[in-house]
Order: sequence, then structure tokens, then C-alpha cells
Amino acid sequence: MYDIGRSKRAEKAYGLDDVAIVPTKRTRDIDDVDLTWKIDAVTLDFPLVAAPMDSVMSPATVIAMGRLGGLGVLNLEGLWTRYADPLPVFDELARIADPLAATAALQRAYAEPLKPELMDARLAEIRRAGVPFAASLSPKHVREYADRVVKGGADFLVIRGTTVSAQHVSSRESSLDLKQFIHTLDVPVIVGGCANYHTALHLMRSGAAGILVGFGGGARRATRNVLGIEVPMATAISDAAAARGDYLDESGGRYVAVIADGSIGGSGDIAKALACGADAAMVGAPLARATEAPGQGYHWGPEAWHPTLSRGLRAHFDTTATLEQILVGPSSIADGSMNLVGALRRTLASTGYTEVKSFQKAELILV
Repeated sequence: MYDIGRSKRAEKAYGLDDVAIVPTKRTRDIDDVDLTWKIDAVTLDFPLVAAPMDSVMSPATVIAMGRLGGLGVLNLEGLWTRYADPLPVFDELARIADPLAATAALQRAYAEPLKPELMDARLAEIRRAGVPFAASLSPKHVREYADRVVKGGADFLVIRGTTVSAQHVSSRESSLDLKQFIHTLDVPVIVGGCANYHTALHLMRSGAAGILVGFGGGARRATRNVLGIEVPMATAISDAAAARGDYLDESGGRYVAVIADGSIGGSGDIAKALACGADAAMVGAPLARATEAPGQGYHWGPEAWHPTLSRGLRAHFDTTATLEQILVGPSSIADGSMNLVGALRRTLASTGYTEVKSFQKAELILV
């Protein structure tokens, strides 16, 4: 702990850029590495979850993500559930280069009301493809629309916000008690974000199948600049992993997945997040480079179109490859933005591990 003047103390926290993975005394054959990830009753080929952001996830890319072996997540409060045909809206947004004009355009686009019948149609389209998938709602709307996720056949409901607590208290409306709410649902829930041990533990006690650690959505720096809130990811993941271990003992063996959701810019960040203790990583920005991404190279989260407090600008990436190349290769760019799964497999083999659970115990150093 460090003194901040006479009345405050604070601990030192570390981001993913502050740590590096240390190889062990042995290496492994890359073909012996098993990246299979099981969460609740669903088994996936690799531990990557696509972020529920309109710029990367459409019904088509959710299906493609599932066919490749990962978990796609559709935002049920996005453009796909506000417009019967959102493609002209995406085209209009892609033509706007000025950041301030883009923010105003995003706010106008998302002012269109949500349409429950479109939620049902998008969920049905994905379900017909027969792939694992999830649907996302914000804490504000989850009680109103969660039943549609269940009826739509999603494998998971993701409750995702900037910061999420096990119990939201309000003097104006009835409180959302996640523990009570989750136990009424017939679908496993992934919930977050959180960034410290106690919040992670409380969310695990709510009955969630997985928790999101971090602020996600491209909003980490914006959240720090606008709200003054930030916990660097290496520390946040490590704290949540400790909570997972304590909850495993407390619950008599119930394992809750820890999913890193923030500061994941490339394959090296994914590897370091898992080495810090995460079971999987939620990726957004890496997928924005895909030729199939609806954002056409632009990337934004819900904080960018908030109607009264915008907290982030769109990012822009060159579209460099297909979604398949970005996820499973082959890679033609040597910067960690392609073949994310292959790079993770190589990291485990190079450091002496054959599966993620043992890799979570990898030695780290500060750099």
C-alpha cells in the first residue's frame, strides 16, 4: 500500500503491458496443445468470445464465430434490433470521418426505438444456424427483454455494462437483485464488468456461469478520462481469479469462468490475460479488422453513443483479413492481429503448457 497524502492509501496495480510471460524449463509440441474451453454445458474449440458490439457482431458474424469454434454475442440493443435493414445506417456512419460528427450521427442512429419483434427475428436467424451463441442486454433493459433471449434459444445471456454490481439500488425504481433474477432464468448468465476481488466474488455468488472482468467496449481510457474509474487489467484479472478460487471452496465445487473484457488488442494480450488467471478473453478491436465486420473498419461501443454522456470516440482500423484469418489464420501480418488462436497455441507450447488451466499458473515478470 502507498500513502497518498495523510488520509488516503492505495495499492499498486498493473496492466497487461506491465507484465510478460516467463518460459519454463521445457517446451511442448504445438499439436499437443488443447485450447478447448467449456463453460456451463457448452464446449468451444478455443477460449475467445466476440464482444457484443455492432461494429463487429451481426447475425452473420455471430454465426461465423460459432462455426469457427468460438462464441459470438449479439447486442440486442444495437442497430440490428432497431432497424429492419441497418446496412444503410452502417454505410452512412462509415462515410463520416470527423469524430465529433460521428458521435452525433451515432446518437441519432441509436435514438431509434428498440423493436422486440426484431430481437426475436435475429435470435431465430442465429438459432437456425445451429451454432453456440449468446445475446447481450444492458442491466437497464435485462428484466424487460431477458425472456426473449430464453425463448430465442440463446446458449447464454450476457449482462454487460461499464460497471455491474450484484445489486443495483435505486430510489426511483425497483432494485435489480442479480442473485434473485438469475435464478429465475432458464439460461446461463455471463455478467460484468467488474474490476476487483469483492465485486467478482459477489457476482459469482449471484449464480452467474461467467463474469466479465474489465470495462470492455473500447471504453477503458474513456471511462478513466470521463468518470475517473480504471483498474489495470493484469491486477483486475488476478483479483477475480482469486475470487474464483475462494468461491470454488465456498460453494463446494462450483466453478465460475473469468473472462477478460478490456485492453485486448492482439494475440499477446490474450495470452497474458490467460496467464493472469482468465479462462477466456472477450475480443472486439481485433475483429474490427475483419472484412465482414459491419463497422467497415470503424469500431465503437455503447459508451460512444450514450445520449447524454458520450465517453468514447470511434476507433478506426484497416480491414486486413477475413474473420477466419483473424481467428485461426493463416496470418500474413506479423503484429499479433491475425491468427489469434494459433498465436495462443504457440504461446502455450513455447512456455511448456498443453492446456489453459495449467497455463494460468505461468510465471509472470514486471517489465
